[in-house]
Amino acid sequence: MAELEGTPRGEGKRFVIVVSRFNELVTERLLEGAVGCLREHGVAEDDVEVIRVPGAWELPGAAAAALRRGGLDGVVALGCVIRGETPHFDYVAGEAARGLQDLAVRETIPIAFGVLTTDTREQAVARAGGDRGNKGWEAALTVLEVADLYDRLRPRAGA
Repeated sequence: MAELEGTPRGEGKRFVIVVSRFNELVTERLLEGAVGCLREHGVAEDDVEVIRVPGAWELPGAAAAALRRGGLDGVVALGCVIRGETPHFDYVAGEAARGLQDLAVRETIPIAFGVLTTDTREQAVARAGGDRGNKGWEAALTVLEVADLYDRLRPRAGA
């Protein structure tokens, strides 16, 4: 029985990190984690581009625009949506997730969802380099692993 799994290797690969400026205290920490992970796994500094957008709502559109340019092995989407007193949270978080997932399936390219959806700022900070780890780092690790897996799943020459 064949079994395939990706390995987080970044040598020779190109990535875009699309990051929201909203809740910047949190998203900058997520960005630091993601960049650190990519570098640690062999991605050259010149092979990482950071695209900043106003909020999580804009992440899918910016990711799509980056993919249209071509030459990418994956996208890391980073943002932070903190629940408030209105349903705005549900719309923004849900549509960001849906838009990024639809794009990943349509384009068959790994897009890691590093968008925190928390009830409080304290919960977000804990997941952006605090006692709950750094979800930006984890998203970058995911995109590295899935990019390698997709390479392994490509049709073989002569097949």
